[in-house]
Amino acid sequence: MARLAGKTAVVLGAGSKDNMGQTIARRFAAEGATVLVAGRKEDVLRDLAEELGGHYALCDITSRAEVQALADAAVANLGRVDAAINASGWGLLANTLEITEEQLNQIVALQFTGVHHFLQAFVERMIKQSPSGGSLISISSATTKAVIPNHAAYIGTKTGAEALIRCVANDFGQYGIKANTVSPAFTESPMTAQSFAVPGLVDAFLPRYPLGRLNTSDDVANACLWLCSDEAFVTGQNIQPNGGLTLRGNPQAADIERSIGAAMAAMQKE
Repeated sequence: MARLAGKTAVVLGAGSKDNMGQTIARRFAAEGATVLVAGRKEDVLRDLAEELGGHYALCDITSRAEVQALADAAVANLGRVDAAINASGWGLLANTLEITEEQLNQIVALQFTGVHHFLQAFVERMIKQSPSGGSLISISSATTKAVIPNHAAYIGTKTGAEALIRCVANDFGQYGIKANTVSPAFTESPMTAQSFAVPGLVDAFLPRYPLGRLNTSDDVANACLWLCSDEAFVTGQNIQPNGGLTLRGNPQAADIERSIGAAMAAMQKE
């Protein structure tokens, strides 16, 4: 029997083709859930909703009004919300001295304030479903446990959002609401496509994974699936489907420079 048969799910951050949000949405639909996908690109969302036999809605997570409207649309289209996953994010590469005030405001709005909007809207709806409640997930990053250079604002806002999840888990568990964080590491996706194209960059990361490979979007989707199933008696946790990266930590600037330099030197000899 499908693990999410009869359940409903909202996946915010599914507006880019084959991104992590879309992978999660497809996994949930394959396990029997009726899925509403959301984001900012209507044509992409419409195509995905048709593929999954579900629904879509436009939503910018930085707007409280739009997130509230998304939650209303979810209840209207799905009847109830058993799972809500926030997969939005911005992999801003900038250190503390480089980041501009505009960039800082943007990433705070997206990765902290927006997460608060998301949690507030869906907790309000899930309370009304008590005692069955629902499952909330926000996608974070292994970098909050294994720091990587030049990502201060990214790591800071992701860490803040993880704290919001823990508070929701603590405050609203009485209504049957589970709230958890899922933290992938360096994952191949549209957001990281340019990084994966840099010769030698992946080679700097691979030795840091005890299980011998980088994690994939499918690994993340499977973790989300388990957390949103009836099998998971889990809340307030930060699940790390990243092959053990946090045991060894991310490579640092000198490690990355050496790996890229070696790859470039090898290419020049060919």
